[in-house]
Amino acid sequence: MKKVLIFLGVVVLLFIGTAYLTNKQNEEKASGKNPYGDKQLYPETIAQLDDPNYQNIITLDNLEKKLANQEDLTVYFYSPTCPHCKKVTPILMPLAKKLGVDILQLNVLEYDSAWDEFAIEGTPTLVRFENGKETARIVGEQDKGRFQEWLEENAKE
Repeated sequence: MKKVLIFLGVVVLLFIGTAYLTNKQNEEKASGKNPYGDKQLYPETIAQLDDPNYQNIITLDNLEKKLANQEDLTVYFYSPTCPHCKKVTPILMPLAKKLGVDILQLNVLEYDSAWDEFAIEGTPTLVRFENGKETARIVGEQDKGRFQEWLEENAKE
């Protein structure tokens, strides 16, 4: 009986240790190149911090300021939990770079109020703003040709 208790104690300590180390690693990763500041992040967002396709993140506050200043912007509303976004992003971001289009990325998982504020019905959603006002939108998973056509028509800077 004593051996069973010792064994259970060791197993519990291993679980606690593993949970602690995993949490610590996520905190360190989030504090490194974190465009979200000191915001507590979802694990799905933390997993994308080093992904080269997610390096043009904008916070909701910064987006609102740019729109208030009537800037021209192209914004990609996405979620790290969205399976369609996971397919679209590796197509869209290199395409935008090739075309010379700067696409800002807003993570709606971290900024859930953006759903209502920008009338986002689903992700991925790409929106063009000119003089701070929406002028064009494309919603959902599209092929590369459709995104190229949309970017050339709406977002050439």
